[in-house]
Amino acid sequence: MELQCSVQNYDWGKLGHESEVARLAAICSKSITVDESKPYAELWMGTHVNGPSFVVDTDESLSVWLQRNMDSLGSDVRKEFGDQLPFLFKVLSVRKALSIQAHPNKKHAEELHISRPDLYKDPNHKPELAIALTPFQAMCGFRSIDEIQYFLKELPELQTVLGEELCKNLLSADSDNKVYLKEAFRQLMQCDTTIIDKTLIEFLKRAEGESKEYQDKFLYQLLKRLHSEFPSDRGCWCIYFLNYVILKPGEAIFLGPNVPHAYLFGDCIECMACSDNVVRAGLTPKFIDVPTLIEMLIYESQAVDNIIFKPITEDAYTKVWRPPVKDFAVAEIRIPANSTSSYNTIMRPSASILLVISGNAKVSDSLETDIVRGSVLYLKASRQLTITKKDDSEDLIIYQAMCNFQ
Repeated sequence: MELQCSVQNYDWGKLGHESEVARLAAICSKSITVDESKPYAELWMGTHVNGPSFVVDTDESLSVWLQRNMDSLGSDVRKEFGDQLPFLFKVLSVRKALSIQAHPNKKHAEELHISRPDLYKDPNHKPELAIALTPFQAMCGFRSIDEIQYFLKELPELQTVLGEELCKNLLSADSDNKVYLKEAFRQLMQCDTTIIDKTLIEFLKRAEGESKEYQDKFLYQLLKRLHSEFPSDRGCWCIYFLNYVILKPGEAIFLGPNVPHAYLFGDCIECMACSDNVVRAGLTPKFIDVPTLIEMLIYESQAVDNIIFKPITEDAYTKVWRPPVKDFAVAEIRIPANSTSSYNTIMRPSASILLVISGNAKVSDSLETDIVRGSVLYLKASRQLTITKKDDSEDLIIYQAMCNFQ
């Protein structure tokens, strides 16, 4: 059945038709008129109370429909998660940075919820998978000690932030030394605001007169952009501690518990456990909880090549990203423009939500439905769709979110 989905207009979203969220939502929602001056940040597909989806034919929320149709979730899902859809499926369109942050594991999430329910509103963990739709910029995981040491040696302003003794310790640290990395990151996060402000302005002024080669090497344009979005924010300096990655369309990253990260720019598919547990420490106007973040982070270096989360090929038209959690997996169904035969989707033991990104087709199980770019469907567990392309001018691309059961 077809779903009508919610749009979130957060300040960091892309404006008007520059936003993939706005473009997708406007195609299939008669109620949305895109305002070119308004940010369109997220399209939510699921049952979250802050942005529920509605069944088009009945105009009732998906969560209400599920109360009468629990069997549609699948027996494995109900056994593991109860009578609810445990994931939230999204499209994100990012114009400005989304906070230096990390998500607690399940046990820590429960503890935070008990101790501070006003800030951490549910006891669930929040692993995330992001799949790029356009070139997608992010920070993810700590750089190697060698890289951090290089930036520290070459940037006197960063040395001022960390202080002489800590710089000396970090510059002499072994590649597997987590203690000094943690202390350096703690100092950055707790450094006096006036020092952060002064050093950022000094570096930006100095780098402005340097060669393009120098500017590229030290990510001048990125730092300048982040500083324009969040002036004098300590999170700007994080680009020299965390890996800066640009995902190509179709590439993905998985963000497990306690991994520091920030989305910076671009459009992506995102799927996550149904939770809102985020611990933030910079590049945000929202509540910052530095002590909690510092203690929970994994202080291990991640090579950029290892950050890319690879999918598994299931058949000629489908590949799937299966993270190490049961809450969700995401499949990409891509039927080439010149394909003339029908395709039967893989039968899943979990209910799923499907989003059409490009192309148009007829789909059928017991009923036949036309789908176009922007269409969102709910599919019951243990059912499959027969897909017949209607247009050979472009690939049909569909993303399918489901629970992670084989």
